[in-house]
Amino acid sequence: MSTSLNARLKQHGIQIEAWRILETLEAGERLTMGQLADVVLMNPPTLTKLVDRMVSDGLVHRQIAQVDHRQINVLPTALGKKRMLQIRQEVREQDAEFQSLIGKDEADKLIEMLREMVQ
Repeated sequence: MSTSLNARLKQHGIQIEAWRILETLEAGERLTMGQLADVVLMNPPTLTKLVDRMVSDGLVHRQIAQVDHRQINVLPTALGKKRMLQIRQEVREQDAEFQSLIGKDEADKLIEMLREMVQ
């Protein structure tokens, strides 16, 4: 699944980890770099490098946090939001193909097990 999704996302110039970041930011919550690292399951130095690339690509921007000026929030740009909508269709197609392979009930069970494992 990862290989298939990676190939789909590559057509948009996005790697899976960047997609996870965009998907997380799409919810609209202002996350610090530390909070974002926790949610997308990345270590902070790796996240920083990826966010640097995403800033260079115009997908996200950094902003000083309003509550604590020592922290930085990562926010999607207009281009990042547009790219997320394009990618979301690719992900939906991937999910539909996956469900057709193993069946909806089994796919739902697997997703639930993975969620529990992450928590």
